[in-house]
This record gives sequence, structure tokens and C-alpha cells, in this order.
Amino acid sequence: MKNTIVYFFFGIVFLSLTSFGYHKFYMAVYQVNYVAEKKMVQITSRIFVDDLNNALEKKYNKKLNLGTDKESAEELVLLKKYMSEKFSLKVNGELKPIQFLSKELDGDVMVCYWNIREVSKIKSIEVHNAVLVDWNSEQQNITHFTVNKIKNSFLFTNSSTREVLKY
Repeated sequence: MKNTIVYFFFGIVFLSLTSFGYHKFYMAVYQVNYVAEKKMVQITSRIFVDDLNNALEKKYNKKLNLGTDKESAEELVLLKKYMSEKFSLKVNGELKPIQFLSKELDGDVMVCYWNIREVSKIKSIEVHNAVLVDWNSEQQNITHFTVNKIKNSFLFTNSSTREVLKY
């Protein structure tokens, strides 16, 4: 009986150490809305701030503190630069400049607000979303679109960073 209890105890310990390993989920969510009345595309990105800091640190070889009291103006410049390289929209075949508006921290998520002005009509959108996939090949970016009351969603990964929508 004593051996049975010892085997049972070590069996539970072994299973708990091998079967239930910690695995982080690498996901970011983007919302892209076309507001015809304002002739504007509004973009919201929601990215885990630790993943964002890690990706920027790897790319720019410096310690970053985005989302903390130690955040500097230079770090915001690096964030804008990185995002402009990794996230872009072509509207009607023309690459449009994306303007950074603001950011806020929601728990451990950095929420950034962007827009594109002077978009009178959308016939097509080509999206490039490779944010964080250079840092982590497991990164997934879900991007939701609402254009002319039509909703679409796409999953961007290391192997799939572009998509074209036609309206």
C-alpha cells in the first residue's frame, strides 16, 4: 500500500512537470474602418507591450521602455518607424501614409490609434501586416476590416503577410 501511494505521488509530479508546460500565445489584433463621411481610414492596433518592446529591442539593438514611466520620445519615434515598415495599406493601388495619432496602455496591451486621410472612395485595399513576425515566427495578427458596411477578417502570420480586398 505504501509503495502504491509513493508511485501515485511521483506519477502525479511527473505528469505535472511534463504535460502542463507554460506556452505563451503571440497575438495582436487590428481594426481597420473606413469612415466615408470623414473620407478617412481609422486603424486601431492592440499589441502586447512586452512583445513590442522585445521586437523593437531586437531590431534596434537597444533597451526600450514603451508603456512605462521611463518611455522616451526617441522610443516613440522607433515605434512609428517600425510600424511603418511592418504595416502598410495600399488604397486603390496607391500606398497611403499612415499617421500616428496616439497610444495608451490597457493592462499589458499597447493600443495605438492611426489614420489615413483624404480617402474619398475605396475600390481595393492591399494590406501588408508583418508586425512582430520578424521577432517571433509564432506571431499571429488578426486584422478586422469594415469598409462600406462589409466586414472581413484575416489572419496574418510569418508565412502570410499580404492580403487584397476588393469592393
